[in-house]
Amino acid sequence: MYCIVLYCCAQFNGLAWLFLGVPTSSSLLYKEEFEKMKEKSPENFRLDFAVSREQTNAKGEKMYIQTRMAEYAEELWELLKKDNTYVYMCGLKGMEKGIDEILVPLATKEGN
Repeated sequence: MYCIVLYCCAQFNGLAWLFLGVPTSSSLLYKEEFEKMKEKSPENFRLDFAVSREQTNAKGEKMYIQTRMAEYAEELWELLKKDNTYVYMCGLKGMEKGIDEILVPLATKEGN
């Protein structure tokens, strides 16, 4: 399970996008609370789950955080290029490689 800490305040008008990965849906902590946040502020809060033992992508691969993020690679890259984007990652060190595999080609394409 990946541990995510999220801070919200009433004055927030940006975008918070949470990718939460767990092995099984019964391991999803605060699922209802996060879904309520998304319902209340759909323009400011996006939520994507990656449940590795229950979900697969279009290729039939297990749905890990990096697999879910790959679905939004171009959009994530555009956000990462902005000066006011901050990324917080928590979890197993091994997940970094999968995320690099998504973002490095996009950065390389732009000469970064």
